[in-house]
This record gives sequence, structure tokens and C-alpha cells, in this order.
Amino acid sequence: MKRFEGQVAVVSGGADGCGRAAALRLSQEGAKVGILDVNGEMGMKTVADIEAGGGEVLFIRTDVSNGAAVHAGIKAVMAAFGRIDALYNHAGTVIVKPFLETSEADWNRLMAINVNSMFHSCQAVLPHMIAAGSGAIVNTTSISGITASALEAAYCTSKGACIQLTRSIAVEFRDQGIRCNSVAPALIRTAHGMREAEELVTLGQDWSDGDVAKMQGRICEPEEVAAAALFLLSKDASFINGETLIVDNGQFATT
Repeated sequence: MKRFEGQVAVVSGGADGCGRAAALRLSQEGAKVGILDVNGEMGMKTVADIEAGGGEVLFIRTDVSNGAAVHAGIKAVMAAFGRIDALYNHAGTVIVKPFLETSEADWNRLMAINVNSMFHSCQAVLPHMIAAGSGAIVNTTSISGITASALEAAYCTSKGACIQLTRSIAVEFRDQGIRCNSVAPALIRTAHGMREAEELVTLGQDWSDGDVAKMQGRICEPEEVAAAALFLLSKDASFINGETLIVDNGQFATT
């Protein structure tokens, strides 16, 4: 039997990158998938790919930093599929700037997209999971939320907050049958990851292929992050709760 047969999964940021990889894999493993993402063009491409494989999917174009929009998106998924068993909060972005050049608007934007989006989606989904007596949530954080990195103070802070939100939800809702974990990747081969590396190089950081190889062996593929997220969402991780799974090929182990 497929791991997510008969289940409904919601993926924020599911139009592209790791979120898209997770949405495709969830469908392949039996789930009906709801995707919340601001990227309409890539969202519809992901829908077409899932439907071509025989899956059921609903795409809702959503600014995940907008609480009302997120709640409306979750309501639409419930109306279409009748339940939500799994939530993968992957939507996020990065701003690369020296700390003293980081504006209040930069700071607020990252908190809104990276942290507030998870607050909104968890608040929208949790009542349905509580009513069902079970559910699994995975949030995407980053190793930068644990170790920190130069020129990314706002990003690192936002990703650290994601880890604490994960732990808090795990503790509060454990006895209602709900698990919440996070994945913390290193540099990933996505548009987001490549832009981050290019901007760091522009500001004098060392992010050549050789530098990346020294840090994490090789660049991470989006499918590898998706695989880690699906493990944590699945019953294979039934006794794992409040944890952060580092996906970095040993980079953190060397610090």
C-alpha cells in the first residue's frame, strides 16, 4: 500500500522547487494534494504533471503571508477533499544583505513569508486535524536557523523561529494525535538556492562549486529534501515529534 493512500496533503510553496518535488511525490504515493503558492504559472504546471500521473490536485493561488488568503485556501481544500491529514509548510524566501543595510521592510517581509505563513496555515489546518484525532505537519527551516551565516541575519532569525514554532506545536498538540517536525536543508539546487548563492558571491562570500563541495560534499537536490519531509509526514515517523531533521550531507556535523 502507498504511504499516503486515502490521505489529503497540503503543500505551501508547492509550485516549484522542493515544494513541487514534495507535491509530486505525495501524489505518487497516493495523496490528494492541495497546493498554496503565489506562482500561478508554475502552480498550473505542477497541477498538469500531477494530473498526467493520475493524481488529484487543487491549486489555489495564494499569498501565504496573508492570513485571510491562507485560511481561504485551506477552506477550499477542505471543500474539495473533505479532510487534511498532512501539511508541509515549505513556502519561504531569502534576503541577502549586510545587517546594517537590512531595512525594517526587509525584516518584516521575511518574517511575514517565512514565519507568519506557517502560523496562518497551522492555525487554519489544526482544527481539522484535532477533529480527526490525527495529523502530521512538517515545516521547512534551514541549517542557517541553527548555525547562522553572515549577510543573512533576517533570514537566519526567521528560520530559527520556524524551529521554535515546530517544537511548540509538537508539545501543545501531541496528546491530540498530531505531530510537528521540521527539515533543515543546506544549499539546494533550486531557483531560490541559486539566487542566494549568487548574491552571496556578489557580496564577497565564497560559494564556488569547490566551496560548496567542501561544506556539504555536493549541492542538495530538491527531491532529497522532499523525501525527508515525506518521511516525517508518514507513519514511518510515528514516534518522531518536535524534531528538526538536518538535510546537509554532514555539513553541520563538522561545525
